[in-house]
Amino acid sequence: MSAGPQHEPLFELQAVDVRLGARAQVHALSGVSLRIAAGERVALVGANGSGKSSLLRCLHGLLPVASGRLQLAPDLRMAMLFQRPHMLRLSARNNVALGLWLDGVPWSAAKLQALEALERVGLAGLAQRNARALSGGQQQRLALARAWARRPGVWLLDEPTASLDPHAKREVEALITDFAEHSTGNQPSTLIFSSHNLGQVKRLASRVLYLEQGRLLADLPTADFFNHERLQAMCPQAHAFVKGETP
Repeated sequence: MSAGPQHEPLFELQAVDVRLGARAQVHALSGVSLRIAAGERVALVGANGSGKSSLLRCLHGLLPVASGRLQLAPDLRMAMLFQRPHMLRLSARNNVALGLWLDGVPWSAAKLQALEALERVGLAGLAQRNARALSGGQQQRLALARAWARRPGVWLLDEPTASLDPHAKREVEALITDFAEHSTGNQPSTLIFSSHNLGQVKRLASRVLYLEQGRLLADLPTADFFNHERLQAMCPQAHAFVKGETP
């Protein structure tokens, strides 16, 4: 059930398995095959433990492939954001500047670029505030600023608004949409995100992957995924999930 593009992909997985645990006894991903091209907006959906986070971490290189093949386009600039981003015991500005400095940007320039990034997400007025003292929504916007400052071409987002209040969710979602609409270098930005919010999936995604117990069961354009009759015929498990009938 593949909706993947036919031209050269940024990511190509062929029968990928990912295993977790001290003895690799947990199959986080089983036989996953897919292609993702530049400019796509791909949502990962499924129940807790379905493999969404594992797939994102595999794409980012944080989890090794146990078997199968993962091929990445050369010179990918990726940024990954987690549901609860880690904040250093530094000011908001220095949380951004440190990443730039580690990339080789001189400290004085890194601080200027960090302030630009904070302005981009509406946090310039909190530049000197300790990052750990910020609200959850502000921390997620700071994490977006930290990523945007490094100009990634691929955004990997793991439940980026799950723990936020409705107002903060709208703010973060608007930023994600804006970042995804702007190109980086010669290629359009690519968005790959997991979400339990099906309304968010409809708003942000052009393509939906449904995972269950580490297996990719459906890969469809968003319009087809939310067409109940078509989805029920193509993937009953995904249809049950959309209806809220998955345990």
